[in-house]
Amino acid sequence: MELNDQPLAVHEAQALSLAWIAPVGVERVSLFEAVGRILAETVHAPHDLPPFDNSAMDGYAVVAADTAGASEASPVRLEVSEQVTAGQLPQQAMSSGQAVRIMTGAPLPEGASGVVIQEQVRREGSTIWLTRPVREGDHIRRRGEDIRAGQAVMSAGECLTAAHIGVLAAFHRAFVTVRRRPVVAIVATGDELIEVDEPPATGKIVNSNAYALAALVRAAGAQPLVLPLVRDNVAQVEAAFAEAAATADVVVSSGGVSVGEHDLVKPALERLGLEARFWRVWMKPGKPLLFGRLRGRPCFGLPGNPVSSMVCFHLFVRPALGKMLGLPETRWRLPEVSARLAHEVRTKGDRPTYLRARLVWTETGWQAEVLPGQGSGMLTSMLGAQGLVFFPEGKRVGQAGEVVPVLCLTSLVGDWPGL
Repeated sequence: MELNDQPLAVHEAQALSLAWIAPVGVERVSLFEAVGRILAETVHAPHDLPPFDNSAMDGYAVVAADTAGASEASPVRLEVSEQVTAGQLPQQAMSSGQAVRIMTGAPLPEGASGVVIQEQVRREGSTIWLTRPVREGDHIRRRGEDIRAGQAVMSAGECLTAAHIGVLAAFHRAFVTVRRRPVVAIVATGDELIEVDEPPATGKIVNSNAYALAALVRAAGAQPLVLPLVRDNVAQVEAAFAEAAATADVVVSSGGVSVGEHDLVKPALERLGLEARFWRVWMKPGKPLLFGRLRGRPCFGLPGNPVSSMVCFHLFVRPALGKMLGLPETRWRLPEVSARLAHEVRTKGDRPTYLRARLVWTETGWQAEVLPGQGSGMLTSMLGAQGLVFFPEGKRVGQAGEVVPVLCLTSLVGDWPGL
């Protein structure tokens, strides 16, 4: 595994990793399981919707011409010939001088050209009196006014919502073809780690990265597979990555990719035959970032610091999962907005920097409140973070009110599964 020690720019690393990503296969699921899934087919309407002319209100179907000139001084008299409820078919065509009692959603009788709502008529036995004329088409939902047979109503790459499910059900579709959820194996390494249910111990930290990464994977529309915690042992590390590559579509690890004596992930992957694309990325937080292909599976070696791990996931793993899910290219990457800084911000300016921030809508547009505690180990700085304010290399000060680019982490803008 020959790697250039020179860190890559973020856009270069993103392009290299995405070039090795391909969409996963498809599967058919029932509508009850389809919400949040990514559609893998184009759906055409098999019939008109609505499938027949029907009443939009409870009232009376009439021949509109019969009601011309109706007024308080000269009401029009019509005879009620039958009643039609939703789900029932009219028994006969209408004749001039007749009205049909009709309920919302019921099929319109042949010959009817308008509906008068029940509050606007006076009824006496089988006779109704109208004091205003009815116009052609009043309170009628015409066949196909929503959608015509053969029209494309959904496209591959759309994230299915409750509205999609409702339309599919209206078209008698009990099943739909969606992208399979990629399985993402999560490997956390380190002697310093303990599991969440273990008692606290001096010098140990909870393996929070595995939980955070699993949540991010699920929010991105994929399926997390968290493997058992791996100690700083060469044989254990190799075995864990071999298992990950054998059981998942993507391998994501946390920790062990820097240059320390106990950073065993990189050499372990070398021995397993990783086809490497890059190792380090010129960014802050998250410089030590490894990407390659392990036994045909995309493999991301993320930093161990919690914030670095999460930021790298958003910038690299999340777009890869988007491509695997068949999302349009415009939605692989984080959506970007412009925002004004709420207050002065200072950085070292030594690398391109991503600052966690809260976004607030104001009369002048988005405002970015950079959160305190921007260290890569300060996990709580991700709480409430809706975006990443970007400072290019060399930028040390951002003035209050200055317009800066912000990459959105949440569904504030854009359309991302689960977010």
